[in-house]
This record gives sequence, C-alpha cells and structure tokens, in this order.
Amino acid sequence: MRAVVLDEHGLNVADRPIPTPGPGEVLVRVLKAGLCETDLQLVRGYMGFRGVLGHEFVGIAETGPLSGQRVVGEINCACDQCDYCWTGLRTHCPHRTVLGILNHDGAFADFVAVPARNLHRVPDEVTDEQAVFTEPLAAAFQIPAQVELKPTQRVIVLGDGRLGNLCAQVIAQSGCRLTVVGKHATKLERIARLGIETAQVGEFDGTRQADVVVDCTGSASGVETALRLLKPRGTLVLKTTVAGTQTLSLAPIVIDEITVVGSRCGPFEPALTALRDGTIQVEPLIEATYPLANAVAAFERATSQPTLKLLLEP
Repeated sequence: MRAVVLDEHGLNVADRPIPTPGPGEVLVRVLKAGLCETDLQLVRGYMGFRGVLGHEFVGIAETGPLSGQRVVGEINCACDQCDYCWTGLRTHCPHRTVLGILNHDGAFADFVAVPARNLHRVPDEVTDEQAVFTEPLAAAFQIPAQVELKPTQRVIVLGDGRLGNLCAQVIAQSGCRLTVVGKHATKLERIARLGIETAQVGEFDGTRQADVVVDCTGSASGVETALRLLKPRGTLVLKTTVAGTQTLSLAPIVIDEITVVGSRCGPFEPALTALRDGTIQVEPLIEATYPLANAVAAFERATSQPTLKLLLEP
C-alpha cells in the first residue's frame, strides 16, 4: 500500500505492507484524511516520531463489529490493563500508542489498524469531508468539558487557523463574550461570517480583559501573549504543542494566580452529533484535496503559506 512516511531521510511517500491488526484491532480502509498542525510539528521533530503520519481520518472498517461501515477513530490506543485505564484515564495510559504520533502508524495510507473500541460509526447524514473533522472537533469539545464557560465571561481564542476556528464555534455555543484574535485577514473573515467577533492581533487592545484565553496559535509565543490578555485569576487553556524547548517565566502565572489547563483529545459523540445536526460548520475550512501520492506537496503548501484544512485522499 502507499503511505506517507516520516523517517531519517525526511518526509516521503513509500510502499509499505498493509498493516496486520493486533489483538483487538480492526483494519480500516482510509477514505480521506486531514493534515493538521501536529503533523507539521512532527515533521519538525516533535515527539521524535518515525513511521506513517496521520491521525484525522474517515474510512471503512474491513473487520470487527462495524465491518462495512464508515468509521472515525480516537487516536489514543490504551493498554486497558493499568490503573490509569481502569480509572477512566485511557487517553493518558502510560503504555498507550497514538495513531501517527507515538509508536503507532497512522492514517496517511491506504489502510490503518485501529483498536475496535476506538472506532465510532459515522452517521449517514455526515459526509466524508465533514467526518474528517471529528477528531479535531472532539478536541474543541474538550474545552467546555474541562472549563465552565458562562455568558458573563470574556473569552478570547488566540489563533485563527483550523483548530482556532473549531474551538471558537464550540465556545460560542456557551453564549460567552467571545473574540477570536489572529493574524490572517482571510481566516478571520471566515470566522466573522459565523457571527463571531474577531480582531487582528496587532490592533487588539484587550490587555488583562479576559476571564479565559484559549491558545490555538501553534506558536511558542502564544502563552506569553495569552498571559498579557488574562485578568488575575483567569484561566489559560493550552491547545498548542510545538517542537523544541520553550522558555517562559512562570512568575506572572504565580503573581496573577492564573489557572493553567492543558487540553488535548476530547469526546467524539458530541462532535459527531454537531456534524450531523449542522451546528458546527467545517466545509468552509477545506481549501484543497490532494491525492495521497502528492502528500509531500500538500505538506509544502501547509508550511509555506497560510492555509486552513488540506485533505489527503488515497
């Protein structure tokens, strides 16, 4: 099969054996997969990953209880044997692998092997293009699962890219006073068309006004910017993961008694429901679909110019 492989020589499209599912795993034939910021960071050295990239996908289950049906998959492959798993922390299992990110080949390929319990059936009303967004949309739904959002609160989403857009749409459902702050006029215009207030980062005078700031910048500088916007005893939600070592003075967090919330993967069911019901709009984020064979060109485009969502299609 064809696969997008990151190895010691860099990024390339190569022939790989069709994966043999392990115990409890299902073989999935990939229909479409989405390129995200984490994939770009992995190419830059984040996590030291080597193997087949890709963790946002929709496909057809070839085996297992959902055989023949369209599925999407959670990315954390837990051991289901340790105390973490038994106490509801499967996504933090110390023995886990992560699709296309940690010791597990991912979905930028014709086929991917996924634990059966990680798979969710895609409703008939949801298109393949929409279904690709399930994993990042679930990550956006993790924010209200972790932080209480109220209509009286001032909330700022930093970052106008793919994840910032999805997080803003989810957060807007709380009725809070929301502003998305970003650098790219065209991306901010897309968000504004959803009825969400936006502002250019260089023109935004929101110093120490926010009760909650969500960092979706994909940049090491995002936290520093967020801390300038937060009120004392505000909450900083971190969505950004970047390659390399970050240096940041923690004194402002102590002095202003800031609550820091790391926020990663989230629940698939509300994401699929939102896609089915049309309460979250994802199609405007898609800028292009590349054949899997041209994946390197897609990565080059994503790293060389401002883009939203690029899809790969086996």
